Amino acid sequence: QVQLVESGGGLVQAGGSLRLSCAASGRTFSNSAMGWFRQAPGREREFVAAISWGGGSTYYTDSVKGRFTISRDNAKNTVYLQMNSLKPEDTAVYYCAFKIGGAIMTPYYDYWGQGTQVTVSS
Repeated sequence: QVQLVESGGGLVQAGGSLRLSCAASGRTFSNSAMGWFRQAPGREREFVAAISWGGGSTYYTDSVKGRFTISRDNAKNTVYLQMNSLKPEDTAVYYCAFKIGGAIMTPYYDYWGQGTQVTVSS
């Protein structure tokens, strides 16, 4: 079992920044990939970013490229999502996800966090 706890969400004005954190616990944090997804009201959950275990491979959805950065600290079992130049359309609940094996951009992850709300005002 893996437990994921997100933090760092909140209310920010357009153009501002937030950094989300996701702390993982419960199993050896190796040979795993981590991802961030988001879900806005009335919309399906969508992929945002993912990172391989070593951090050498990262993936982003087109709408956040150049604005968001995913990173991880395996010593702390934590993955981060630095979000800059935020836009109102980034407003959503952001979910952290964990899977064994390589990073993917589809929602076939093994474990999910409870989510953290990000609201960007115009």
